Amino acid sequence: MEISTHKNVVIHAEGLTKIYEGVVPVKAVSNVHLHIEQGEFTALVGPSGSGKTTLLNLIGGLDTPTSGKVWIHGVNIADLKKNQLIDFRLNNIGFVFQAYNLIPVLTTRENIEFVMLLQKRPKEEREARIKQLLEETGLRDKENKRPSELSGGQQQRVAVARALASKPQFVLADEPTANLDSKTAENLLDMMARLNKDENMTFIFSTHDQRVIDRARRVITLVDGEVFSDTQSTMTSAHA
Repeated sequence: MEISTHKNVVIHAEGLTKIYEGVVPVKAVSNVHLHIEQGEFTALVGPSGSGKTTLLNLIGGLDTPTSGKVWIHGVNIADLKKNQLIDFRLNNIGFVFQAYNLIPVLTTRENIEFVMLLQKRPKEEREARIKQLLEETGLRDKENKRPSELSGGQQQRVAVARALASKPQFVLADEPTANLDSKTAENLLDMMARLNKDENMTFIFSTHDQRVIDRARRVITLVDGEVFSDTQSTMTSAHA
């Protein structure tokens, strides 16, 4: 297993296990080892209940492993105090949720800007990044609309733009195309592939969607919380 401090390794997980206690304990993730390098476009796949979302949450620091460790650029996130972990996620990880999780009272522009405000980025930098992302996501004419005024596909594009606004080390996307029609899903995947190529942004998807799987350059299959297979695509790397 490669050392997590290697310059190209963004995520290094070792022995990750998550057991949810109950009348019958459920082992959602079992002894997972993996590393993700800068610029990967990776899909986590498997049947419902295979541990995909739990693994994403462990990698992103949204859940705590029962055992095992996660390093992000050499930082063991388990060693961080609660406030440190919140700041670390804010500055290093972009999240795209299936349910969008946009702030309903904010406009498209304001939702995209929100993370950068928390980061205390200068106004000029925020404005330049917002303009860039509105163009890249095709949302320029929707910048003053609130989520309730947008279609599902438009809301998901706002969610992706928000995740990318802070230029995170990587983006975790949980079933990002699940609620989208075919055309909208393809457009969203085109956009993320373009950003992956142009900005060398690392994407990790949890997905059932064959369209996502077909575009991924690495596919990690989970079965009963364990890595069943880990395969590289023969496609040319989008960031090469």
